[in-house]
Amino acid sequence: MSALSRRHFMTAAAGLTAVAAAPRSVFAQAAPAPAATAPAATGPFVLPPLTYATNAFEPHIDARTMEIHHDKHHAAYVANMNAAAKTNPQLGTTPIENILGNINALDDGIKFTVRNNLGGHANHTMFWEIMGPNGGKPEGEVLAAITSDLGGMEKFQTDFNAAGGRQFGSGWVFVTVSKAGKLAIETRPNQDSPLMDGKRVLMGNDVWEHAYYLNYQNRRADYLKAWWNTVNWAKISERYAAAKAGTLGV
Repeated sequence: MSALSRRHFMTAAAGLTAVAAAPRSVFAQAAPAPAATAPAATGPFVLPPLTYATNAFEPHIDARTMEIHHDKHHAAYVANMNAAAKTNPQLGTTPIENILGNINALDDGIKFTVRNNLGGHANHTMFWEIMGPNGGKPEGEVLAAITSDLGGMEKFQTDFNAAGGRQFGSGWVFVTVSKAGKLAIETRPNQDSPLMDGKRVLMGNDVWEHAYYLNYQNRRADYLKAWWNTVNWAKISERYAAAKAGTLGV
C-alpha cells in the first residue's frame, strides 16, 4: 500500500472511530414550543419552588424528570409570561383565574401566548401543589364527594386513569369541582385548563410526555397508575374546602 493510500485509510478509520464514540442522542419527546433552558425572566410571574426534593417520588417519578419538568418546562412558561407582561402589563396585575376565564376577550396578538403559557403556569402550579411525599389517603368531605360523585376511590382512579390514557397527544386529566362541591373528571388538550371554561380545578395529572418519558417511554398507563403514589390528599382536601368557599384560585 502506498504512503498516500495508507494515509487516506488511516484518516477514514479515525473518522469512523470518532463517529462510533460520539454520544448517542436519547429518544424522548421534543420539548413543547415554549420550553427553553433559560431562567424565568424577572416580572410579576414567579416559578413556585418545590416544597419537596426532586427525588421525593422515586421510583414513581425520577429526580431527573422532576428537574426538567419544573426547572425547564414550567420555568419557560413563566419566562414567556413575564416577557408578555412587559408590553401587556395588565397580565401581571389581574388574577390568573380571571385572565384564563376570559381568554377570548384578549387581543388576538397575545391570546395564543397566554393560552399556552399562562395555562401551563396555572396547570403546573396546581400540579406541584397537589403532590407530596407521604400524602396519606382521602378523608372527610373530599372522600364523601368522591364516593357520591365518582363512585368511590377504586372506580374514580380507574376512570381517571382511563381518561388520561384516552387524551390524544399532549394534555391533562383533571377533577373539576363545582360551586356546590360536585366533582367531575375532565380532560383538556395541550395547556388548556378548565379555568378557561369558568370551572375550578381540584386536582389534575399532566400527560404530556415530558412528565414521564424518561422512565416510562410510551407506557402512559403505567405512569398514570404510579402517579397515585405521589398525591397529597391533605392538600387536595384544602383545595376542596376552598373551592366550596369560592376562594380557590389556580
